[in-house]
Amino acid sequence: MEDNPFDLDACLARIRHTGGRQPTLSTLRAIVLAHAVAIPYENVDVLLGRPISLNLAALTRKMISGGRGGYCFEHNLLLRAGLHALGFDVSGRMGWVVRGMDPQAVRTAPHMALWIELPEGAFIADTGFGSLTLTNPLAAIAGETQTTPHGDFRVSFQGSDPTVEVRIGGAWESLYRLIPRVSLNADHEVANWFTATHPGSLFVNNLIAARPCIDGTRVTLFNGRMNVRRPGHGVERHHLQGIEETARALTDRFCLPLSPEDVAACLEMLDRNGTLGVGHPIF
Repeated sequence: MEDNPFDLDACLARIRHTGGRQPTLSTLRAIVLAHAVAIPYENVDVLLGRPISLNLAALTRKMISGGRGGYCFEHNLLLRAGLHALGFDVSGRMGWVVRGMDPQAVRTAPHMALWIELPEGAFIADTGFGSLTLTNPLAAIAGETQTTPHGDFRVSFQGSDPTVEVRIGGAWESLYRLIPRVSLNADHEVANWFTATHPGSLFVNNLIAARPCIDGTRVTLFNGRMNVRRPGHGVERHHLQGIEETARALTDRFCLPLSPEDVAACLEMLDRNGTLGVGHPIF
């Protein structure tokens, strides 16, 4: 994948990064925040049955030239390419999503994050975790509370496995546990195929979008239920009605340039799946 031509200038323009390009911690922080804010998390193509290519040229066409978003593999492989082009020592890690269960639970590993080695130590970056996407890299230091623009996170360890945790309502919740070895492109391809095609996949049956805003707000969409969470405030809930209102929210809130035909197809698919208007506890 890294053999494909990669336009770093276009990538940085897409995320509106005009700062430094040295492979330093300050640059990493700026890039991760800019990427998370500029490129939305979304699964429109999966819902509509379109193949998800992890080829770097395809990711560039979709997420840079096309102005679209994606889910974890798309986000983090694009971010990996950008960080690699800037000179960072960056690699992938597969992960088990364990939110709401025992962090030592054994299950499939359908998530991917990044591992970056810096003089200051190792850091985890992840711009593809939906409603709780990281907007700062996390130092891989056990138990240290790390304040980001969008909440407090920390890293714990289950044996040698780093686990990313978030503080919600004063309590810590485990989000995902990473496999402590470098993931191969073949690992990403297999997990991506499973996530994008398995009949029981969350992404196959539901319309999902999420975007952290620069002011600390998080906006999420799940099957027509849109939630806006502002720092220090309660949750503002909206139930989107019809093609026009849904299209406006996807454009204005999530910066997604979808055609009316695609929005109509999404709503038709949700109606067919029986998931239109159905909520989810983590969105």
